[in-house]
Amino acid sequence: MTGAQALKAQEERWRRWQAARRVLLIRLDNLGDVLMTTPALAAVRESLPDAHLSLLAAPAMVGLKPHLPMVDEIIGFHAPWMKAGAMALPSGNAPTTSEAVEDGGADSACGVAPLGEHERQLLSRLLGERPADRFDAAIIFTVCTQSPLPAATLCRLAGIPLVLAHARERAYALLSDEVPDPDVVRAGMRHEVRRQLDLAARVGCVTHDERLRFHLRDADRRAAARALAAAGLSAGRPFVLVHPGASAPSRRYPADKLGEAAERIRRQDPTGRTGVVLCGGAGEEELIAQMRAAMGGTGLVLEPASGVGELAALIASAELLVGNNSGPAHLAAAVGTPVVDLYALTNPQHTPWRVESRVLSHDVPCRNCQKSVCPQGHHDCLRRITPAEVAAAAWDLLRAGRARAASAREGRGARLAETEAEAAAEAEAETTVDWGAAA
Repeated sequence: MTGAQALKAQEERWRRWQAARRVLLIRLDNLGDVLMTTPALAAVRESLPDAHLSLLAAPAMVGLKPHLPMVDEIIGFHAPWMKAGAMALPSGNAPTTSEAVEDGGADSACGVAPLGEHERQLLSRLLGERPADRFDAAIIFTVCTQSPLPAATLCRLAGIPLVLAHARERAYALLSDEVPDPDVVRAGMRHEVRRQLDLAARVGCVTHDERLRFHLRDADRRAAARALAAAGLSAGRPFVLVHPGASAPSRRYPADKLGEAAERIRRQDPTGRTGVVLCGGAGEEELIAQMRAAMGGTGLVLEPASGVGELAALIASAELLVGNNSGPAHLAAAVGTPVVDLYALTNPQHTPWRVESRVLSHDVPCRNCQKSVCPQGHHDCLRRITPAEVAAAAWDLLRAGRARAASAREGRGARLAETEAEAAAEAEAETTVDWGAAA
């Protein structure tokens, strides 16, 4: 294909996608993966401002809807070809109820039903009651180790004519826009955010703001303020938030070491004002207890957040987040809070995106294992990070942030003084009388 032919094909591709009015955006992974896809979702919204955008995601992601204004709805679906989806379906196949699918689903809604019923319920929803309800385009967002073909088959059955995805194997008629997947898990590979932005750009969907997106509501901020007060943090006191959780054991820094690091952060504050607040999700109480014991009982403990909005508001209120490579680290990037990321070397492409950060790990020969449980049993990529290193990284970020804040205050003060001086000079000029001219 000549350069002119390639350009003509690209223009035709963009023209077809610009005509899309109902677009299905498929991202079936966990919270961090969805957050790392938000710049691409925003690109689709900004490029197709009048289109109806539906995000097909794991049921646990339905609660993101108030925080992702670029999408019109989130449809919850336990995809049986995804690990989390298969685990949520008893025997790997039982569906949620039809009511749960309509409401976005919930893990507890699973029950016994005929083989494939779960998928048929979703397909019925995608087909809609009227032709006008059907989707005319879909984008399948995957990591490089996932196949888009199960989702592409679903799109085919739903009669969606335009389907875009990265593909390592030939998809033939399953994809209208097949992008060869060049990514391989290795050092220096393309970041996950960039991968999804590049995919959307193939059909003309771009954004000038490539940061992660998350909308905080006032209600979330109020809930976070109440939670901090209940934990014993006085209003206006600066604090570091420490979160020990991660969905995979291989990505969890030892909780006792994290507690030791948190105590070092507290003790190294020359002012003695910086609080250390411990935060975990449901089921992570034991990790919190181990951390607090290692701190000698000095850490303030939050109750588990009522939802992702409150968790994001807590992170946004903090000067710094210290945690593992998990959803909270990506929430920190989305709300602009600096983060010390204790980064297990299971995957290299998920580091904090466009936020002040320190990424800590210990290099190991078994890096990039992509395992949820350390296959070697030693967990050295995290375990050999010392608490002293964690505290040092935290204070590097805290000092830098405070220096920027002080500089910004000085700049605002200088601008205010300049404005006041100009106003005074103008007032003086207006009251000065030229007596020679008056005579």
